[in-house]
Amino acid sequence: MKTNNTTTRQRQRQRFGALRKWLPASALALSGLFAGTLAYAAGDSADAALVKRGEYLARAADCIACHTSNKAQPYAGGVPFDLPFGTIYSTNITPDKTYGIGNLSDADFISAVREGKSKDGKRLYPAMPYTSYTQLTDDDILAIRAYLRTIAPVAKAAPANTLGFPFNQRWAMVFWNLFNFDSGRFEPDPAKSAEWNRGAYLVGALAHCQECHTPRNFMQGLSDKSLAGAQLGNWTAYNITPDRIAGIGGWSDAELIAYLRDGVAPGKANAAGPMAEVVENSTRFLSDRDLEAMATYLRTVPAQSIGANGANRPRYAWGSPIQSVTALRNQPLTVLGAGGVADGRTLFNANCASCHGWQGTGVGGKDSGAYPSLLHNTSVGASNADNLTMVVLHGVSRQTNTGHMAMPAFAGELSDSEIATLVNFVTTQFGNPSATITADKVGKMR
Repeated sequence: MKTNNTTTRQRQRQRFGALRKWLPASALALSGLFAGTLAYAAGDSADAALVKRGEYLARAADCIACHTSNKAQPYAGGVPFDLPFGTIYSTNITPDKTYGIGNLSDADFISAVREGKSKDGKRLYPAMPYTSYTQLTDDDILAIRAYLRTIAPVAKAAPANTLGFPFNQRWAMVFWNLFNFDSGRFEPDPAKSAEWNRGAYLVGALAHCQECHTPRNFMQGLSDKSLAGAQLGNWTAYNITPDRIAGIGGWSDAELIAYLRDGVAPGKANAAGPMAEVVENSTRFLSDRDLEAMATYLRTVPAQSIGANGANRPRYAWGSPIQSVTALRNQPLTVLGAGGVADGRTLFNANCASCHGWQGTGVGGKDSGAYPSLLHNTSVGASNADNLTMVVLHGVSRQTNTGHMAMPAFAGELSDSEIATLVNFVTTQFGNPSATITADKVGKMR
């Protein structure tokens, strides 16, 4: 039987009116309070969801790495960026209203992140990667801002930059931007999959991989050789284009994802230095779906041969194990040079063999926490010994989702000559024999 909707609503109102006469006022007040509480809880839940999303995005963008010099004061700035023309220090981005970003409006914050402009109109230096963040959406930037509002404020000013003339003239950044900065939001490619577009956004905008892995021009702007590898001080950020010799064309998707998540691709590479920090602070927190999207996108960028340096095989394809234990044991100690430096074989046996194995094949197999093999290792098979030298000097510290991976630093144990001798033995025996280093260069890298 059909019921007239208007009549039904009228009856419902009448019944509710009668109920109002019968219910005590206190009960009605309580029902109103309950309804208000539900509305507040819904709003609070939305805020919590926004903050959680902002935390995820801030990790994807690795904000903490550049804005934290003291782990006890996260996001309080003060991280030095040593450039050819001086040192720049990162800013405090805690909610402190004097030294941080507590007084910035949302529009001010978006302008700083995406356009490289401070509240007072000054241009930011491109140590802040606004050249990549310009692609970010409003929603993502404001989600990050919502998360940063929950950080404990730190009343601490960042150290003053120490740049020489004319680089200390911020107005000159107008001309730098003219040649090196194109403002614009990410535009999805309708001809590509949603996964590809997500990967392009993550790699190019949020994770800003090109800021480390792309060679720079004479003005320190990004060149057109995107992701072809670059020098970061004493570290080399390797070529991550699909080139099979210079880049990662020989890596599987599973290996790329494992490296981003754990810092380890067995038989390929182990993250150290700046990349270990990226894994620790950023990529290990990304979802499997986002890591897969990044791998999908990286497969499609234009391949670049920069970094091959005439090699006929990729960095991870070098090396053979020591075949006989007698090559290490029961041999007379050979001392090199007037300084009395032991030969590389002796230094390796004394300092490396206990963890990496006397054959150099590592201990622990393919486990993410294994002591890595020195064979088929990108740092040992590279065309220069810079990264290997930095690892020997400063060790490795990499926090992952499965534990803390560490290697001791030998800077305080071995002299420049000893480290050079050891590194040259390791590259010759286990990697690319053309990669050598001098004691003088080791001294400069300390």
